[in-house]
Amino acid sequence: MSLVLTHTRYQFLETVRVPMTVIGSSVFPALSMLFFVVPFAGDDSVAATYATGAMLVFAVMSSCLFTYGIGVAEDRAQPWDPYLRTLPAGPLPRFTGRILTVMGIMTIAVIPVLLIAAFLTEATVTLGQLLLGLAALLLGSLPFTLMGLFIGYALPSKAAIVVAQVVFFPMAVGGGLLTGPPSTAPAFIQAVAPYLPTRGAVELVWAASTGFSPAPLSLAMLALWVAVFAGLAVWAYRRDEGRRFS
Repeated sequence: MSLVLTHTRYQFLETVRVPMTVIGSSVFPALSMLFFVVPFAGDDSVAATYATGAMLVFAVMSSCLFTYGIGVAEDRAQPWDPYLRTLPAGPLPRFTGRILTVMGIMTIAVIPVLLIAAFLTEATVTLGQLLLGLAALLLGSLPFTLMGLFIGYALPSKAAIVVAQVVFFPMAVGGGLLTGPPSTAPAFIQAVAPYLPTRGAVELVWAASTGFSPAPLSLAMLALWVAVFAGLAVWAYRRDEGRRFS
């Protein structure tokens, strides 16, 4: 446990020493709330609640893809990383420390969204719904966590930056994070969204915080994305380890 806390502390400090990492994860979702949700849906309690859930998933996906994907790839390029991987403690303390660090970044990212929703919109949830929604948000972050790890271990840092950026926006738009519930989305988004992990994640959050009933297809595809990228992340890690130490 002490090794996990040590890795968490130093990885978190290393992350926040580059302020743009934290700013990028928190400012973009907050600006999206200010420019798109507050003026267009802020006065409608139902629409504002749905939009807040979508922006929370937006913030978490940003944190996971960029902190894991780019962060892991950049760490692999440093001589310190191969040294740590030869130590007898094994990969678990460092992996756990990285996960806890990103959870901290995710918390920083979602706080501005929640504050904007609370003070500038009519979004309404009970305390129980808020806590359930945050738990659902954590569960919904799994595919993006695994996707980020796969990108980070499979690609060099320059390629990881490009791939994370290319993946991020289509996932957000295609999953309907910028268009609201399925009934209000364009026909193309309604057709594509159920097959993307962003839709399953946001429907989990909506189900926990509102009366929304998630589509079975969206949840099944979310589970499939988790399984596929869990396998890919393990494969990328072992492939990288084999290249470095064989």
